[in-house]
Amino acid sequence: MGGVSSKKQKEEKPVKNFISWFEIPAVNFQQAVDFYNHIFQMEMEKNFEGNYAMAFFPANKGVGGAIVAGPGSTPSDTGPLIYLNAGSDLSHVLERVEPAGGRIVMSKTLINKESGYFAIFIDSEGNKLALHSNK
Repeated sequence: MGGVSSKKQKEEKPVKNFISWFEIPAVNFQQAVDFYNHIFQMEMEKNFEGNYAMAFFPANKGVGGAIVAGPGSTPSDTGPLIYLNAGSDLSHVLERVEPAGGRIVMSKTLINKESGYFAIFIDSEGNKLALHSNK
């Protein structure tokens, strides 16, 4: 018969960080990788397996993510908005968006003194994303 077990169940700890991984879809994989390499001045590690390609954002610990191309990876400017960490001042990353083939939708905007700043852009593939920094 069903029912609640008499064994004491281990209590779950509340989740603190709600994002554990993100994927940014791309149709033109290399163009998307070049875009993010340019605006963040980095070199992404790439992996190809079957019909899928992934390029990983560097992460030592914490939240990681990747550019993903393959079946079901469709860029969009609607849906959830991902905020990427732009370091100490998002202006430096934001100024590289348009030369890399993106478009700025909302310029650097103060949230409040405690939360810092954000900006919204469309990447080279048509995805809408945001940048965040403390100043």
